[in-house]
Amino acid sequence: MSDEIIVTRHAAHVDILLNRPDKGNAIDMPMLRLLDDAARALEHDREIRAVVLRGAGERFFCTGGDIAAWGALTPCDMGREWIGYGIEVFNRIAALPQPVIALLNGHTLGGGLELAMAADLRVAVRRAKLGSPEVSLGMIAGWGGVRRLAELIGPARAAHVTLLGKAITAEQALDWGLVTALVDDAASLQAQCDAWVETLCGNGPIAMALVKHLLAGMRADAADQHGWAVAQAAASDDCREGVAAFLAKRPPVYRNR
Repeated sequence: MSDEIIVTRHAAHVDILLNRPDKGNAIDMPMLRLLDDAARALEHDREIRAVVLRGAGERFFCTGGDIAAWGALTPCDMGREWIGYGIEVFNRIAALPQPVIALLNGHTLGGGLELAMAADLRVAVRRAKLGSPEVSLGMIAGWGGVRRLAELIGPARAAHVTLLGKAITAEQALDWGLVTALVDDAASLQAQCDAWVETLCGNGPIAMALVKHLLAGMRADAADQHGWAVAQAAASDDCREGVAAFLAKRPPVYRNR
């Protein structure tokens, strides 16, 4: 695999590392494909009992989809190739029979938050911030994030995060149930991961897979709606302005068109 996604197999669990720290571990299309390959390899692996997602470096778990990867796409390609495929990959990760842990070693934003929400368990360092800033670019969270966020923290709080576009603290994320554990530093993050992995590897794998299946059955499939909504956003002049402003490092001027 590319060194932008590093998969490390241990005795009974697998680590998947987003290894692009110079770009905030932002996800591009090759990384999406590698995440897909990793998830496909795990779907029927009876030896692996847990999966751990982590980000390289100390500042970011993941800053989301790389704007260079989607900023110039046509609305049609955006909805079909970038959003549709991304939803498929994240759904595949969420549907793995093994429990998935997301270690939020730093800020977790946009598509990075969507990836974290595809996991079953999330633990964050106290200094991390979590958010869905897409509206500040004239875009929306497209990889299933709006739906998953509402499922996890409720529609009112999801509206707070996605409409304001402002990141919340890890403490607030814990209070709202977006993460279920909070730690002080990288060493404590690894210790919490080790404790969870040990517990998961001692549990019945078939029973855990069935629990995940029951929980997944509560969710409505909104992939088509997300693809349509993102294509609509991408087609707007406001989105083009948001992308251009981001690249030019200037405030955007939105005209509601």
